[in-house]
Amino acid sequence: MSTRSDPGASGRSADLLLAPGPIRPSEDTRLSLSWHRQRTAALVAHLEATGRRAVLLTDQWNIVYFTGLWAATTERPLYALISVDADAPLWFHPTLDRDLVHTWWCGDAEEYFDFPHVAGSFPNRGVAERGPRADLWRWTLERLRARGHGPDGGLCTDRELLPSQQATAEAVLGHPLDSIAGFCLGLRMRKTPEELALAARAYGYFDAVHAHGRDLLLEHGTSLTDHELRGRMADFAVRLITPDLGLDGSPHRGVGVAIDLGWIRAGQVTGWPHPNQYRYAPITRGGPLQMSGVIRIGGYGGECYRPYLIAPRTRHQERLWQVARDSCLLQREEMRAGVTCAEVAQRIHRFQIAQGVAEHVYHRPAHGQGSEGHQPPWLSLGDDTVLEPGMCLSVEPGLYDPAAGFSANFSDMFVVRESGPAAQMSRVPWTEEWCWADL
Repeated sequence: MSTRSDPGASGRSADLLLAPGPIRPSEDTRLSLSWHRQRTAALVAHLEATGRRAVLLTDQWNIVYFTGLWAATTERPLYALISVDADAPLWFHPTLDRDLVHTWWCGDAEEYFDFPHVAGSFPNRGVAERGPRADLWRWTLERLRARGHGPDGGLCTDRELLPSQQATAEAVLGHPLDSIAGFCLGLRMRKTPEELALAARAYGYFDAVHAHGRDLLLEHGTSLTDHELRGRMADFAVRLITPDLGLDGSPHRGVGVAIDLGWIRAGQVTGWPHPNQYRYAPITRGGPLQMSGVIRIGGYGGECYRPYLIAPRTRHQERLWQVARDSCLLQREEMRAGVTCAEVAQRIHRFQIAQGVAEHVYHRPAHGQGSEGHQPPWLSLGDDTVLEPGMCLSVEPGLYDPAAGFSANFSDMFVVRESGPAAQMSRVPWTEEWCWADL
C-alpha cells in the first residue's frame, strides 16, 4: 500500500478531504507475531504479579489479541493456555483448525474431532464409532489437570464462568476458576501505537471509499438506488484494498478484514437508528441518504458515517443535521484524558437539550471500538470509566425523526490522546459542502 494518506482517492471529492491526522498509517496489514508475543509477555507478568501460573483464554478476541491466531469460531470450542512456564500457547482445538494452529504459534495442542465430539472417534485417523457426546469443557479441564494444573496449579480464565462451568471446574480441578477478564479487556481498550497505525491504514482506505461514493452521488444523482450505490462503493473498496493484502491462498494473510457497507440507505428508513427491514430505496430529491459502514484491516479500523441531505432541504432537516454535527465536534473537544465517559456524555446530551432537540435523541453518544466492533468503554451517562490515551470511540450523537423519515447520524473514530482533544481517524469532512448535495 502506498503511504499516501488517501490511497486510491481521486476525483473532485478527494480534493475536499481534510489534512492528514497525527497518526501515520501502518506499512503492514496485520500486527506482527512479535507484537502478540509482547502482549502475552504483559499477560504473563500480570499472572506472576498476582500469584497465578496460567490463564485459559476462551474469549475469541482475547485469543486474537494475545496469540495473533485468527480462526472462525462457531459452536466448536477453541481455547489457548498461556502459562508462565511455557514460551508458546497450549491449544485445545477441533480437527478443522489443526493446520491453522500448527502453522502459527504453537507449543503443544490437544485435539478433538468436531462438535459434538465422541471420545476416541477420529474419522481422519480411521476411527468412526458412535457414542455419547463428550463434554468438551470437562475434556479440557481433565487435560489441564493431567498437565499439572490441579488444586495448586494457579489456573484462571479470561472470563466469568457460568455456574455449571464452575461446578465442573471444582469437580475436576478441586477449586473454582477465578477470572482476569478485567485485566484482559483493559489492555484491549488502550490501543498501542501499532494498533492505532493499523487503524489509520484502514481509515485511509475509508477516506477514498467515501470520496468515491460522494462522486457517484454527484455524477448519477437520483438515477441511483441505495442498493446500487452500496454495491458500487463496496466493489470499489474491495478492488482498492485486496491488492495490498498479499493474498496467495496460504493462511494468516489478509486476516481481520471487514468491508461492510450494508448500512448505506436512503429515504424513510434513515429515520430509524437500526431499521429492521431490508434496505432498498431510490435516492430522491429532498430526501436523506446515509453513507455508513465499517472497514477494518487486521482487525483495526471502524465506523465512518456521513448523513447527506439532498436539495430541496427543509429547515427542520438542516437544523437537526447541524446540531448533530456540532455534537460530534463537541465530543472531539471533550474527549480528553482524565475525564470520565459519563461527563462527556452529559455535556453532549445537555447541549442537545439546550438546542431544543431532546425528542430526537435515541441513544448514547458513542461506544468504544475494537476488533469485535462495539467494545467498552461507553460514552454514556452510566459509565464512569476514566478516559485514557489510546482509547478509541465511535462518534454517534445522532438525531432521528422517524415521522419525517430522516436522521442525521455521523460516526468516525476519535482517539484519546496524552493531552488535548481527541484525534480524528478519518479525513472525511463534517461540512455542509460535503454533505448537502444539490443534484
